Amino acid sequence: MVLILDTDHLTVIQRRTEPSYSRLRDKLAKFGPTAVQTTIISFEEQVRGWLAVVSRTRKQTAQIAAYEHLQALLGFFSEIPVAGFTEAAAVEFHSLASSRLRVGSMDLKIAAIVLSCDALLLSGNIKDFQRVPSSRVEDWIH
Repeated sequence: MVLILDTDHLTVIQRRTEPSYSRLRDKLAKFGPTAVQTTIISFEEQVRGWLAVVSRTRKQTAQIAAYEHLQALLGFFSEIPVAGFTEAAAVEFHSLASSRLRVGSMDLKIAAIVLSCDALLLSGNIKDFQRVPSSRVEDWIH
């Protein structure tokens, strides 16, 4: 079984937010290292966020800290498999988008990747992802 972590679950791991972190870490430990993945979309969301922080930071100490966070993000994503937005995911995305689901574009791209990988999505955004036909989603942090 492949588990794909949405951005909110990744953030819990990155920040080690207790008690959610311990609960999530213990559940994920039951799976092999390649079974737990994320998506290129979650990577994009997090990189965009830190790049925005870097671009609006003016004080030197704040810039150093922002770049340290960006560097840590690079290290984190080098240690976890990242599922790409493949041709199969693009076809799935087009199908979902044409269905006019009330789900944001980035979430639809994540859902398309999850469906194309036949994976289980771990997300705190159960409400939106349950609108996607055939999707499997669980929340392991709340």
